Amino acid sequence: MKPIARALADAARKLSGTSDTARLDSELLMAEALGIDRDRLILAPPAREPPDRFWTMVERRIAGEPVAYITGRRAFWNIELHVGPGVLIPRPDSEVLIASAIDHFEGRAPKRILDLGTGPGTLLLAALDLWPDATGIGVDASRRALSYAAANSRRLGFEKRARLRLGDWAQGIAETFDLVLCNPPYVADDEQIDAAVAKHEPEEALFAGPEGLDSIRRLAPEMPRLLAADGLAAVEIGPTQSAAAVSALQRDGLGARVATDLAGRDRAVLLTWA
Repeated sequence: MKPIARALADAARKLSGTSDTARLDSELLMAEALGIDRDRLILAPPAREPPDRFWTMVERRIAGEPVAYITGRRAFWNIELHVGPGVLIPRPDSEVLIASAIDHFEGRAPKRILDLGTGPGTLLLAALDLWPDATGIGVDASRRALSYAAANSRRLGFEKRARLRLGDWAQGIAETFDLVLCNPPYVADDEQIDAAVAKHEPEEALFAGPEGLDSIRRLAPEMPRLLAADGLAAVEIGPTQSAAAVSALQRDGLGARVATDLAGRDRAVLLTWA
């Protein structure tokens, strides 16, 4: 067995007690250690010994640190975002918000986009990548998250189209938007979550009161004034929260429906003018 293949197999075995995606984790860490992308690693692995850095990263993963923090990056939709400790890691579940927006704006494009709780710029920058003529605002209460968002915006070439602001949700925002995106905290305070997530990712981006609905209920009165005619607001929710979230968000003439993720779980409430 060639050295890289042998190292990947050994790492996957070491990680199997820690991760449900041990082989994938090994490949992502090896690609990062070698400075190549995963496709090249799989299709044409270098004929060399793995760098010592690879085994250091494997040990960090065994200790529970997220792969995205170890590599410093995470793919989301069609973009790659740089992330690090103190910033919520983008997840595939959130892609349902972007997919729902594509469906809603079929044949046209949003001009103004608002991302509430933007984190490292996840939803805003993915939307700006899809619609080259759009501009938008990303809001977050975390200075650290906004520093990542600003760096990602510059790296992706969106600096002139994306404005980032430190803020408390939509407070101080007076205009209306064609597309409002929001991935708020929605985990109940006493809910058991993955130990690695609880240890490493920011608590304020995860938990939202005894039912996990505090942030959604706070946002609900703001949505009617933020959403333009023919626009769409997409708010991510937990899979058991659809009824309560719809009840809170469907107000003042807004209609609501629920979108599901790839696993068929309720994942977003979509708001339009009825």
